[in-house]
Amino acid sequence: MSTSSAVTEPSAGKAANTRGRVIFSSLIGTTIEFFDFYAYATASVLVFPKLFFPNASDINAILSSFAIFGVAFVARPVGSVLFGHFGDKLGRKGTLVASLLTMGLATFFIGVLPPATTSGWIVLAPLLLVLLRFAQGLALGGEWSGAALLATENAPANKRAVWGTFPQLGAPIGFILANVLFVVLDLFLDDRQFMDFGWRIPFLASIIMVAIGLYVRLKLVESVSFQKVVKEEKVAKVPIAATFKHHWRAVIAGTFIMLATYVLFYLTTSFTLTYGTATDKVEVARAAAEKAGKPFDPSTFVPGLGIDRSEFLWMLILGVVFFGVFTVLSGPLAEKYGRRKFLIWVTVGILLFGLTWGLMFGPGKGAAMVGLIVGFTLMGLTFGPMAAILPELFPANVRYTGSAVAYNLSSVLGAAPASFVAIALWQFGKGNTVWVGVYLAISAVLTLVALWLTKETKDKEFEENVSA
Repeated sequence: MSTSSAVTEPSAGKAANTRGRVIFSSLIGTTIEFFDFYAYATASVLVFPKLFFPNASDINAILSSFAIFGVAFVARPVGSVLFGHFGDKLGRKGTLVASLLTMGLATFFIGVLPPATTSGWIVLAPLLLVLLRFAQGLALGGEWSGAALLATENAPANKRAVWGTFPQLGAPIGFILANVLFVVLDLFLDDRQFMDFGWRIPFLASIIMVAIGLYVRLKLVESVSFQKVVKEEKVAKVPIAATFKHHWRAVIAGTFIMLATYVLFYLTTSFTLTYGTATDKVEVARAAAEKAGKPFDPSTFVPGLGIDRSEFLWMLILGVVFFGVFTVLSGPLAEKYGRRKFLIWVTVGILLFGLTWGLMFGPGKGAAMVGLIVGFTLMGLTFGPMAAILPELFPANVRYTGSAVAYNLSSVLGAAPASFVAIALWQFGKGNTVWVGVYLAISAVLTLVALWLTKETKDKEFEENVSA
């Protein structure tokens, strides 16, 4: 098969996916998944502490909300095994449809969930929120790898890193859509209306995008790589067992290659939103506690930046634009210089950013905006090549499972604790965020070690790579 015809020639008796279908299907799926995911992330800061933990102190309510936020990251490795099993056994197409449907339904039901302030729901509401959050994580555990394989297994030779950026763009696009919607709601609804029903709109509206995504994905055909696995009768009986028996080193490498990326993203989104919108004046915190009828202990007060919620969301949205732009730029650079070398230099940048974190997140609004731009620029550069390098670590018959497990184990180590640890370090520093930056720098060191010990994957055989 020629390089230029990789997405247009039929294989195994089936018409292949067209270039436009591959790009749109991989992009829209991850956009929907991340829209749903970020809608929850934003609500976990702005809404859920008050509605689902009304009797807790402000800081404990936030920590409880972030603990439930972290439940999804525990679910993601489970989802990677579940969806990876069917993705490697039955094919990519059906698995991608199932992951999207699971995420969409879980998100919709969060949108209709009564708050804990409703009579009889004080315990049931948080419990159901945990279960629905688990379902979101389960779905995302299978979605990313499937979308990455959809792009890379259909890409022309020497274009995998470029095509791999399309599903990665779903992250910044989904983030922007979710947060723009929250900003618009904030403009047109007062605080009472927003807390009563406004926060539900992003969760309910996602069902429309899910319907579009399902329509597109149902038109897909299987990739040439998976068709070859089936033709050669090398479908793994138990993909997860084969992955850990023969490719456990690749799983460990992929897990730590992704680590700094996860920590960086959740520090620059969830944590900075909490820190940036927290009041910088003890008098304001005392007044808010008295208004809510809660006790206030000035010794536990931790100052933030005191930026208006709507204004900080716009700051985040601007930063995420840089995330999207540099995600696109990372593909050609990873093709030119190789995934390993390129990511080593980017991770060194993340390390330096961590060591200088306190210089940007502390002085004020202007410095914070610079920090967000730098952080999201680095995020785009490190996240973009992941859809190429992680699948390239594994042969085709365990590629879905292997890349999914590595990606989602990393989420347990990097993403799940990031916001929780950052808030604890912020409290430990009594408002100084320098220790948050040290945490990011340590994660970058671990990623650098993993990259240093991993061989370059750019020229590794991909389509014909099928293990026994």
